[in-house]
Amino acid sequence: MPEKICQSLWRDSAPAGPVLTPLEGRLEVDVVIVGAGFTGLSAALHLAKLGVSVAVVEAQEVGFGGSGRNVGLANAGVWLEPDQLDKAIGPDAGKVMYEALAAAPECVYSLIKEYDIQCEPVRHGTLHAGVGKTGLAQLQRRYEQMARRGAPVQLLDAAEAQARIGSNKFNSALFDPRAGTIQPLAYARGLAHAAIKEGAKLFDYSPVSKIEPAEDGWVLHTEKGQVHAEKVILATNAYSEFGVKEQARKFVPIFYSQLATKPLTEAQLASILPNKEGVWDTCTVMSSFRLDKQGRLVFGGMGGEGGVLSKWASQRVTEMFPILSKVEWDYCWTGKIAYSEDHLPHCQQLQRGLFSVAGYSGRGIGPGTVVGAELAQWLSGQRESLSIPTTLLRDISFRELKRLFYEVGAQTYHLGQQSHALE
Repeated sequence: MPEKICQSLWRDSAPAGPVLTPLEGRLEVDVVIVGAGFTGLSAALHLAKLGVSVAVVEAQEVGFGGSGRNVGLANAGVWLEPDQLDKAIGPDAGKVMYEALAAAPECVYSLIKEYDIQCEPVRHGTLHAGVGKTGLAQLQRRYEQMARRGAPVQLLDAAEAQARIGSNKFNSALFDPRAGTIQPLAYARGLAHAAIKEGAKLFDYSPVSKIEPAEDGWVLHTEKGQVHAEKVILATNAYSEFGVKEQARKFVPIFYSQLATKPLTEAQLASILPNKEGVWDTCTVMSSFRLDKQGRLVFGGMGGEGGVLSKWASQRVTEMFPILSKVEWDYCWTGKIAYSEDHLPHCQQLQRGLFSVAGYSGRGIGPGTVVGAELAQWLSGQRESLSIPTTLLRDISFRELKRLFYEVGAQTYHLGQQSHALE
């Protein structure tokens, strides 16, 4: 694979983040956050706005993990169908969580406007695209359940879905006008700038080596410094191996890769996603696609980057969009998703004053922003509880085998799809 294609489009096109330094010496704050992704940065921003002294320590750089590698769909809700959510945590808790995360896109786009975050925000909705009878049935269930809860969604028939997407490979689509797309790394960097503006302290390249209890809180150690705080938030999600390895055992990491084309022509853009919605499909091995500001088609699929994925992606894209007779990829990058056993995000209080948040299962932009804001209110006494579960999670048994199952399954699916196309 050519050297250039192994680069991330988001890293190439995002405005610069704040200039940070590693943590050195001793620092005392009310709250220290491990991880400069959506959750950690949103929590830091909102804590600082409430007058709480807060520091963020990041093992790499702002947005290094899933926050800077994802598709960039700012969706409402979680992966589970609403009725499944009620069944998983109970109807009362399900209603609270559903309503909080239904408002997630509004939370994201309000922050973008308030802090003038340059992250290519487009709020033209998203399309959950149906494939086959099973996909159509799933979208019909989701539509009915969401409509009963007051969501302004529309179930599009085959003709309208195909016109919106620019492809005849889909038999339906669930349109959610509340949602949209952003440049995710640019959004993360913008949140970092905003948090600093409000008074938060941020440090990069400061991996945590130890977290130990103190008489009145916790002491967090890095290579050259330490932070003393009453409360600690571990917001590392699928990248918990950086300093908080014990939390990595609570979730299964799933690889998701993306490729980006050269900018499309005007004629191609008039046909493919003319309204600039973001799309993901109902296939068991999901894929997604959207356009960026430069008119590139960004296509993603489950599995690590490599020859199998890129060949399958090229085949899939040309099948969906015959107007793209030849696909040329300019970029390819991979990130990790943290899947919890119930596919829901959780905030665990591991010990008094020590909290861990993870498990967005591929939907981190809106929920991460909302949960970060709620954590700030909760830890500062502004709210009584969070909208997500606060149950203590067990280690996932056979975690590595489950990861391999997803990875091999995705690879097998991609190979199978290629073989099928050659028959």
